[in-house]
Amino acid sequence: MRYAIYFAAEADDRLMQLGNTWLGRDPFTGGGLSQPEIAGLAADKLRELTASPRRYGFHGTLKAPFFLREGKNEAALLETCAEFANRIAPFEIKGLDVNRLGKFLALTPNDTEPGLRAFAAQCLRAFEPFRAPLSPADLERRRKSDLTRRQDAYLTDWGYPYIFDEFRFHMTLSNKLENEAEADTLAQAAQSYFAEVTGRPRTCRTFALYMEREAGGPFQVLNVFTLTGNITPQAAEDQTGEPTRKENV
Repeated sequence: MRYAIYFAAEADDRLMQLGNTWLGRDPFTGGGLSQPEIAGLAADKLRELTASPRRYGFHGTLKAPFFLREGKNEAALLETCAEFANRIAPFEIKGLDVNRLGKFLALTPNDTEPGLRAFAAQCLRAFEPFRAPLSPADLERRRKSDLTRRQDAYLTDWGYPYIFDEFRFHMTLSNKLENEAEADTLAQAAQSYFAEVTGRPRTCRTFALYMEREAGGPFQVLNVFTLTGNITPQAAEDQTGEPTRKENV
């Protein structure tokens, strides 16, 4: 089994409801959902264009999927999630909007969100003791993405290249879109579809532990945790710094 720490909310949060329906799967129940109708895009084409993010479930990556390190177990991971939630305070972001992220479509912040960046860094640190090292095959697969030297160092040390100063928060809404006309149609539809939850402040007060039961299977929500602590992510991060190499922690 693999686990992941994701930005997500409770099942009844409107952002989650819209995102789950857009992707066509409920990661809380594992059930399929009817995707919205999009003018100019057949239903089977929409399903095809959202296949990859549907498998992972609607989310924003905080700590990428990982296998448990030898000697660690799910119960201890859940306990650490609860302890982390009890330490870190909720924080505000200015909002999310539908944007193009390379060839992908995603919900991303339009402005710098230092609280969100610090929160992701804190998640990375807090749950690193549970992560098993990447296999040589996984390292090779990741390195096909033409990583920079810094990204490769992060991959080697932390299991994921897009962290700390390389982090860019996103809630993926599509596969890689190679057809520009389809990409434009999908982007316009998403902007309208998510309009009720985009472009407005949001209090971030939850994160979730997702689990993949078997290789290549869908990720499902194992538990959602509510932040109830009294230290902001930025204050917590100021206490630990932002290293390039893990040995500097």
